[in-house]
Amino acid sequence: MAEKIRVGILFGGKSAEHEVSLQSAKNVYDAMDRKKYDPVLIGIDKNGRWLLNDESRFLLDAEDPRRIRLNPSSESVALVPESGGVISALSTGARCGAIDVVFPILHGPLGEDGAVQGLLKLADIPFVGVGVLGSAAGMDKDVMKRLLSYAGLPIGKFCAVKRTDKIPDFGEITAALGLPVFIKPANMGSSVGISKVHTGKEYPAAVEEAFRYDTKIIFEEFIPAKELECAVLGNEDPRASVVGEVKTTHDFYSYDAKYIDEKGAVLEIPARLPPEISQKVRSLAIRTFKALECEGLSRVDFFLKENGEVLVNEINTMPGFTRISMYPKLWEASGLSYTQLIDELIELAIKRYNFEKNIKTSI
Repeated sequence: MAEKIRVGILFGGKSAEHEVSLQSAKNVYDAMDRKKYDPVLIGIDKNGRWLLNDESRFLLDAEDPRRIRLNPSSESVALVPESGGVISALSTGARCGAIDVVFPILHGPLGEDGAVQGLLKLADIPFVGVGVLGSAAGMDKDVMKRLLSYAGLPIGKFCAVKRTDKIPDFGEITAALGLPVFIKPANMGSSVGISKVHTGKEYPAAVEEAFRYDTKIIFEEFIPAKELECAVLGNEDPRASVVGEVKTTHDFYSYDAKYIDEKGAVLEIPARLPPEISQKVRSLAIRTFKALECEGLSRVDFFLKENGEVLVNEINTMPGFTRISMYPKLWEASGLSYTQLIDELIELAIKRYNFEKNIKTSI
């Protein structure tokens, strides 16, 4: 029997999406084929400590998305970049074994923005998902939209400002983008820090709320449209899943609608669309994935207007893997089970690593 692949599941993190990551990690861990893989659970707490977790109880209140949390009574560890990745206990210095590949199921800043991806590249460890450049570009909604526009992809109207800039007044924003308007942190996901603003009275608090999570915020026009999502999988030759539609019961597809309220949204998979629209969305998903230099996996979100126009909303380079998340559900509807999806993601990570090993790094 072939030796099992030791997979480090890296989860948690310091971002506001910490709890989403815990839910995702639990699902990935549960679905992993134990005949092929030996999972190693490495949780990152909200202070940034890396903890080697006991598989029998690595999460507390795991079934309650409002109370779920990392078990703090675990061994603090560090990743030592020697002969690939070796996990070392900080208290004793004892080595806890090598890692063959890492699944960084981290969402948001310091996890999905290229920071951890760069660390893993320096440690010379294969990892699942998008690399440093694509992760950074995909995380920053301002940079992402500018790159998509440059590539000729259709997007909605937007503008971005940094905290050090002059903040536009409500009249300037509404003149440019209309009402209502969305105000978001530029570098955040899972609808954290987002407000849908209808009046000038709501405006200052919404701006400040977005600035709580980033030093740059983005203003986006409200687009009355169907919200569609498409999953992408692959490296050099990616493929797209069937298209799904999100029908939220909330004012917009908020954090609670995505992860807390199981009745917060209805996911229609596949979406009831004319074949030509479905094909257009799938083609645009792949073009978006390639334009942002992505690899491994991503989920691309779209708006479908009443006149049939399709606009790219954004990309998510490490989409949620919770029990109500769209990404694994889209692939399941496309004929790829959760366990098969994990197999392919790990295989893609190792293939990319082996390919990049052949690239010269010195003269």
